[in-house]
Amino acid sequence: MDKPIDHKTWILVADGEKALFLENLGDSDLPNFAIRRVEEHENPPDREQGANKPGRLHDGGGNHRSAVEDTDWHQLEKERFAAEIADLLYKMAHRGQFEKIVIVAPPRILGEMRQHFHKEVQARIVGEIDKDLTNHPLDQIEKLLAA
Repeated sequence: MDKPIDHKTWILVADGEKALFLENLGDSDLPNFAIRRVEEHENPPDREQGANKPGRLHDGGGNHRSAVEDTDWHQLEKERFAAEIADLLYKMAHRGQFEKIVIVAPPRILGEMRQHFHKEVQARIVGEIDKDLTNHPLDQIEKLLAA
């Protein structure tokens, strides 16, 4: 990535539960990120979301039974949130809120968002970084992305 985070470039730092929309008010050499919007999504651990024990299937003759893998509700919520963020980016791009954006997210969430990005958003993406930086302070995010 050749320093795509210049003046007025937006940066989305997201994971499956939180999204920070930042704007670089500085330049590529001296970034100065300002928070433009924060989205948080309540997503309790899977153990708190699944109500039932995993199911079991009878495998033909005899007393042989197999467990059925339970749904990972926590992961499903992360994927749903990624789709919501992609939709929100489309609305923001359509309103002209940003011309260029860098997407920073863990690989799985980044992949999920890519599936939902509208062409109008894809055309404005100038970089992607597969890292989870949502719990880092703003100055740390600036340093890590400027490096």
